[in-house]
Order: sequence, then C-alpha cells, then structure tokens
Amino acid sequence: MSAAVPGIFSIERFLRGALHEPSPWRAAKSIPLVNCMRLLSARLIIALIGGVILVSLCSSEYEVLWSKRNLRHDLQRRAEVLGESLAGNVERDLERNATQTLRRTVQRFANRENLIGLAVYDPQGNVVAMTNDLGPRLQSAPAVVQQSLHEGREIEAFQKLGDQHVHICAVPLRSPDRFLGTLAVVHDAEYIRSQGLRIWRETFLSGLAYVVLIALITLLIVRWSIEGPIARTAHWMWALRTGRMPSSRIGVPDVELFRPLAKEVATFAESLNTARNAAQREARLRVEGQSQWTRERLAADVRARLGVGRLFVVSNREPYMHVRHGRSVEVVVPPSGLVTALEPVLCACDGTWVAHGSGAADREIADRNGRLPVPPDDPRYVLRRVWLTKEEEEGYYYGFSNEGLWPLCHIAHTRPIFRDRDWKQYQEVNQKFAEAVLEEMRGIQNPIVLVQDYHFALLPRLIKQRRPDAHVAIFWHIPWPNPETFGICPWQRELLDGLLGADLVAFHLQSHCNNFLETADRIVESRIDWEHFSVQRLAHRTTTRPFPISVDITSESDAEQSPAETRAALLKSLDVDALFLAVGVDRIDYTKGILERFLAVERFLEKYPRYQGQFTLIQIGAPSRSHLKRYHDLDAEVEAEAGRINWRFQRGKWKPIVLLNRQHSHKEIRLYYKAADLCMVTSLHDGMNLVAKEFVAARGDESGVLILSIFTGAAHELRDALQVNPYDIDQMAEAIRAGLEMDPEQKQMRMRNMRHTIEEYNVYWWAASLITAVSEIDVQHRESVPKLLPRSSAA
Repeated sequence: MSAAVPGIFSIERFLRGALHEPSPWRAAKSIPLVNCMRLLSARLIIALIGGVILVSLCSSEYEVLWSKRNLRHDLQRRAEVLGESLAGNVERDLERNATQTLRRTVQRFANRENLIGLAVYDPQGNVVAMTNDLGPRLQSAPAVVQQSLHEGREIEAFQKLGDQHVHICAVPLRSPDRFLGTLAVVHDAEYIRSQGLRIWRETFLSGLAYVVLIALITLLIVRWSIEGPIARTAHWMWALRTGRMPSSRIGVPDVELFRPLAKEVATFAESLNTARNAAQREARLRVEGQSQWTRERLAADVRARLGVGRLFVVSNREPYMHVRHGRSVEVVVPPSGLVTALEPVLCACDGTWVAHGSGAADREIADRNGRLPVPPDDPRYVLRRVWLTKEEEEGYYYGFSNEGLWPLCHIAHTRPIFRDRDWKQYQEVNQKFAEAVLEEMRGIQNPIVLVQDYHFALLPRLIKQRRPDAHVAIFWHIPWPNPETFGICPWQRELLDGLLGADLVAFHLQSHCNNFLETADRIVESRIDWEHFSVQRLAHRTTTRPFPISVDITSESDAEQSPAETRAALLKSLDVDALFLAVGVDRIDYTKGILERFLAVERFLEKYPRYQGQFTLIQIGAPSRSHLKRYHDLDAEVEAEAGRINWRFQRGKWKPIVLLNRQHSHKEIRLYYKAADLCMVTSLHDGMNLVAKEFVAARGDESGVLILSIFTGAAHELRDALQVNPYDIDQMAEAIRAGLEMDPEQKQMRMRNMRHTIEEYNVYWWAASLITAVSEIDVQHRESVPKLLPRSSAA
C-alpha cells in the first residue's frame, strides 16, 4: 500500500497538467471559477483512483487468503489420502517385524509431488523407518507425532522445520490386538507461500493497469462531459452575478450533472435578481419623486406595524399543496392572487395561514397537528392545515358555498340551491376552522385575523366571541347583492350575524359596501352610520370599506421573444393558422360569459367576413366544480357551442375558436397574454376579475387591447379598456373590430394608462391598506374609523 502513495501524487500532477489546472498553492482570489471546478474535478478523480487502489488491495488480500486456504485444504487432503493408503502396508510389515521391507516401502513413496519424506515411529517415539532426505531434519519426533502417539488418533499441523515451512500428518498404526506406532507424512508447504506472493504481485499489477485505464477514461469523461457543463455553469453564474442575464431566463441551466446545485443557485439568483430589481425601482421612483408599493416595502411596513406572530390568514385554498406523483411527493402552488398579496406579509411577520388541506399527500408532510413551515425552500411562516371529511367538503364547499352563496351573489340568472344538510355542514366547518384559528392564536395578544371570502361568513363571530381582543377582518371577494336578492337565502340572518362579528368587512367596490349596509339595515336589528359606513349591532361596530384587489405588475418582465414570435410559436404548437389572435382566460363558470363571448366571435365573423381565415379566439377554460350538475352541463354547452361555430366557419388549418379545456400555469397563460392582439373579459357579473389586470401587467410592450365587461369590478379602474355589455352581442362584435383596427398610438396610450393605474394600485397597496385598516381599529372602544392608505405617498 505504501508503494501506491507516491503514485497517487504522480497521478495528481498528471491530472493537473491534463486539465490545464493552475497550481493549488496560487492565491485563491486569482483562480477563476472554471479553474476551481477543474481543481475539484482533479481531486475527485484522485479520490476515485485512491478508492480503486484501496478496493484492489483489499481484493488482493482476500484472494490471497482464499488461495492459501484452498491450497492448505488440498495439501491436507493429499496427506490424509497418502497416509491412509500406506498405513495398511506399514502395519503389516510392523506386525511381521519386516524392517527391511518397511524401509523399502517407505522409500518407494518418497518421490511424490511436494513430499519431503515419510517416517515410522514405534509407540515409544523411536524411528523404525525414514526416507533418506528426511533423516537430517528430524533428529527427534516432532510434537505432532508425540501427540498422535499419546492420544492414538490422526493429527496434522503446519510448522517450521529449520527455515522451511512443512505440513506433517501423523497417522496412528494399529493391529487387531495392539498399538503399533505412528506414520508421519511430511510435505513441503513453501509453495503455498510462493503462490500467495505470486497472486499478490499479479493482482497488484492488474490493479495498477486498471487504475491507469480508469484515470485515462475518467480524464476523457472530464474533458468531454464535465468541462463543458462546468464552463456553461460558470458563464451562467457570471451572468447572474453581473446582472447580465434577463430575469425571464433565470432558471436551472441545462447541465444535468450540476442540477441540484444549479437549482439552489437559481433560487438564490432569483432572490438576488428580485432584490436588485426592487432596489433599481426604488432608486428610479426616488428620482421621479414617486413611491410605489413593492413586496419589500409591504414587508417592512407590516413588520414595523405588527411585529412578530400576530397575523393570521384564513382561506379555503391553501398556498402550498402536496400531491403524489408515483412514489414521490411534489409541491404545487395553486395560481392565486391572494397568495401573491399575502405571502410577503406572512413572511415578514412570521404569521400563520390556516387553510383546508386538500392535497392527496398533505397529511404525509404536515405534523400531527396539521402544521408545517412554508415556503418549502425558505420557511418563513406556518401553514396550518384543517382536515375535512368528504361529506364536510361536499356540503360546505360544493353545496352551500358554491350551489347556494355563489349564484346568490352573482347576477347570472342561475337559481341558488339551499339544502338544510349543506347548511349544517357549513356551520360545522366554520366551527372547525374557528377552533383551529383559536388554537393557533393561544398566547398571542391582540392578534390580527384576515378571513378570506364567502366560505367563512360565520367565522368572524365565532372568533370574536372567544377572543374579543382580536382584530378581525373578512374580505368578501365576490359581489354583495341587494337586500331583495340576499333575502332569498333561508339563513340570511345567521350569515349577517356572523359577518357583523368582524371589525371590518371589505369588498372590492363601494357599491358592494352600500348593498351590504342596506342588507344589514333590512334584515337584522342594527344602526347604520352612513357617514362612516359602519353598522352598530349588539354593542359592536362593524365598518365596511372597498379595497379593490390587484396584481403584481413589478414581477412581470419582458419575454425574450417579441409578441409576434410568441404568437407564431403558440399557433404552431396548436396547429392553427391565424393572423389576428384574441385570448380569453376563465374557469368554466356560468358567471364568466363564455357562451356570450363565442356568440360575439360568430357575429363578428358574420358582419366582417374579411376576417374569416384570419381571426382566432383562444379560450383557456380551466375545468371547475365539474361534478356539480350546473357546471357539468356548462362544460358540455361550451364545447358544443365552440364545435358548432368552428363547423360553420372552419377551413383548412384555420378555425375561429380554439378551446383549451385544461389547467394552465401562470407562466403558460402569460405567453398567450403577450401574443394576443385582444384579451376578452366578458363576465356577466364579477367582484373584480384579475384576468383583465394580469393581461395589462403582462403587456410591457404597451400594446394589445382589453375588451372588458362593465359588470366586473375591474371596469371601475381600467377606464381605457373597451368596455362592453356582455349581453349585447353586436356591441361585443363591434368592440372586436375596433380593437383590431385601432391605431397603434391609441393602443399604446390606453395600455400605458391602464398599466399606470395597476402600478399605483397594485396588490401590495391592497394588502397594506387592508392590514393598516384592521390593525388601527380600537377593538376596545371602536372610536377610530379605518381609512384607506393613499395609493401613492411619500416613502
């Protein structure tokens, strides 16, 4: 083994030269990244070679021991066979005292392979007969012979005679009536040692040959398969470090060897790029005398305002879901503007998010209390999962929430369905969530609770009854109907009582706030303060305010491809030929006006046949609540209507409507936003509709036209969209024509104005305003009235 050590250092010098590696004693600051990686590769090769040598030596040792064992066993067997075959003749000669005959018999067998000689001893240990070559070596009976004479049994042993290793087999000799002595068979055992040394030599030489071969092959692999990825990785890291890589290209480089490392570096680089962009935006805004709400500003504001551990968010949908794919568990981030808005807040103040654990592998990842730290790559807050049975989910979510409250609050002419069993499940689930929130808030003084949406109308009262010190707000993301419509619900009083347990009830629009106050005035005993938009009930004041939710425009960056190139790539992937492209992005829901949109496309092609063969609407329709009959029927209606219109107009590789009925990631959808000439948002009734704002946020090129329903909350802010009544099919057809034929300067002006609106009123402004409003409420005296933050203020 010691002889191999100098060889290792020689191999190291050889590898350094072959890899063009600078000396390792050079100052580390002067070694480029590629050379550092080469040094690492050389060390890895040396470690590999050392491992091969060690394994070779261990293998040689084992092979030598195994060979010696087999040779010893073979020698012992031959000695026993020879001794037993001679014993009969020797015993006969001893019984007849035929000494001369005995000596001739012994001498006759002296020429066997590796046999030194034979000796016959009487019971007293005296030599009776001995071969000539053995005489000088055995002056007296060896110990093994004496032991055999004493015990009267066959004994064998390996020992040294002088400087020679021998094997002696002592075989007892008997006649029928007495013990005659012992026959000693002496073999030369030196050849066993010689054979072992030969095996050592041959194994070492073959191992050395293997080492050289492995070194050469590994060197070639390094040169051909590792240095290339190293160079690409080094260039990629340099581009990230110097900020010369577009944010749209940040991601794991195509180097499989360094995939785990690259993935971590990519995450770090993305954070670094985000921080760099935020700093640049802040610097630009300071120069321009503006102050825009950003993720970082929101986090700092919330941290200063709330401290640590005081914020609790409650929603039906969880921000992270774990699903099983084969034997592995993957993390899925459901597309949600709510996660975009509230996650920075929770990260900043070490908050807690309570949500329904709906993922197939959610239980496996959470602890026994349903808790786990998130985000997975950089845990900053706690996700508390609440487990629901299938019956609870069916009644509370699909039944009461989505067959009852959803159609009740949307003017889409779908009759709400209210069942007593669904109402009971709704009550039980709200109670279950209340227990989970109260458990998480234990020991926290003056906690802030943000309840999200119509799934939890009873939750504010349930929390406030047990924790009157808590600041409780609920954001109702869907419209609030007028009192007459809300009066359809059999449990209208219980729902209002639950909501009025909150300190703040927030909506997207002031008109929804007004409807809520009118409903409270009509249904429950209360006093309405129209000056401050509040309700006094049971010695508790509830304020209502509009907080229009938005999107994060700062996270959107220009894609590497132009809109025309992106459009060409998408159409090629869909195998469709078209010159003009419109896009619609919706859940398959009767409130979204998808059928009306299709009819508008049909009417447009009827009125302006020159666009036939040129204009295509790509409708991205994510399946939603499909096991409910109304939604299942709507799926069929949408597919049938798209098929009918396509059958009427389609020719060749062009068709007017492409229906993509599956879930799409935000990244996929954004490509369609950037490629489209038009985005059609034709909802029959919507609280806000973030698709309109997402389309505007994606258009960094300040191009594209937004066709927007007047019955969406977004229409109140995006005044430069082409606003339409989705029930007026001809008006929508004209809007399509106007959008396609609009002057580029007018498109740019409209889009620039809408982008400016979203930049000022972004999702971080929404979150900051909501949290500021609820945190400043005096829960003891309720004398203060929450106010909206200014949308643009001094930094």
